[in-house]
Amino acid sequence: MIEVKNITKVFKKPIRKPGIIGMIKTLFSTKYETTTAVNNISFNINPGEIVGYIGSNGAGKSTTIKMMCGILTPSSGEILIDGLEPYNSKTRNKVVKNIGVVFGQRSQLWWDLPLIETFRLLKLIYEVPDEEWNERFEYFKEVLDIGKFLNSPARTLSLGQRMRADLAASLLHNPKVLFLDEPTIGLDVLVKEKILTAIKEINKKYNTTVILTTHDMNDIIELCKRIIIIDEGNILYDGPLKNIKNRFGDIRHIHISSKERINLEEFNKTFNNNLTFEKDENFLIISFDAGLVSINDIVNYIFQNCRVTDFKITENNIESVVKKIYEAKSV
Repeated sequence: MIEVKNITKVFKKPIRKPGIIGMIKTLFSTKYETTTAVNNISFNINPGEIVGYIGSNGAGKSTTIKMMCGILTPSSGEILIDGLEPYNSKTRNKVVKNIGVVFGQRSQLWWDLPLIETFRLLKLIYEVPDEEWNERFEYFKEVLDIGKFLNSPARTLSLGQRMRADLAASLLHNPKVLFLDEPTIGLDVLVKEKILTAIKEINKKYNTTVILTTHDMNDIIELCKRIIIIDEGNILYDGPLKNIKNRFGDIRHIHISSKERINLEEFNKTFNNNLTFEKDENFLIISFDAGLVSINDIVNYIFQNCRVTDFKITENNIESVVKKIYEAKSV
């Protein structure tokens, strides 16, 4: 469905000199400074996939999304949406009919129009047949629970209502691809749950391909089986979410509280120096890679060598693993 082939995006801006004279000279200057926002990246996304495309601020993810939507043109490389270039003037109209976009910080709703009138205008713009539009409208009205405010102008809607309305507006023409940029930002728990549930149901019913960019790792865990991590314009990881811990270390932490002191040096030697220790208030935290050290062996050692008064085992969450990938900056 989506093919991204060796795309690079370089931005150029004139080097400006200080003062009014410098500003005037800048107008005629041929000197530029360049910034590579996306650096020769490639990936394919299959029909019906929900893929998390994540990265820190300035990593290049928004630039990539804008190129896939046809808003920006790559400096080099090629992007195909269902076999067509989204930024090509000859094919752009066909591509636009096959994509939907929701930006958490921006709205596509007409500010002063009742919501239902916005939907009717979108029906005309996308030339959606009556029968298809009616079927999808009724479905989204139920799934997104927007019936209560259909006659309200967009400017009167709460953030949660607007986000649900924006999601419906982006899907009424039944696009093959849906781009979601921070779709749950600022939402309360109940509205967020409705949005995520709706996205899953829409993906299942219409086999819609979804590309999700967000800083909320809970959204990624809830929706995505695959993630692509980008940093400084380069892809650091592209693969199944479930494999990410195995690839970058399945770190476990044993928290123990004991009235007896344990010999940490001897403890570590027993396990080939694969343990790290940290004290947190009344707990000793023992950290290790579960792929290198047996949890059962460590637990047995602890109970044989000290009298434990409290005990628990935790593991690194996905967010901390992603942070580790950013810090390592290696595939």
